[in-house]
Amino acid sequence: MVAKKASAGKKGSSPNVSKYFKLDGNKLTRLKKNCSRCGKGVFMSRHKDRNTCGKCGLTEFNQ
Repeated sequence: MVAKKASAGKKGSSPNVSKYFKLDGNKLTRLKKNCSRCGKGVFMSRHKDRNTCGKCGLTEFNQ
């Protein structure tokens, strides 16, 4: 029989999600944009000329 590979870990939120927010006193601001197709909790990555969603692949080009 073939042995199963160990799972890569729990899928879900990234451990670096705290880097997506900035805390100023009692005010919390988002540093990355939410995906308009996936909804809240799915952040878009910032590139030089575009924003891209890693979940659905939506790409928004910057002017």
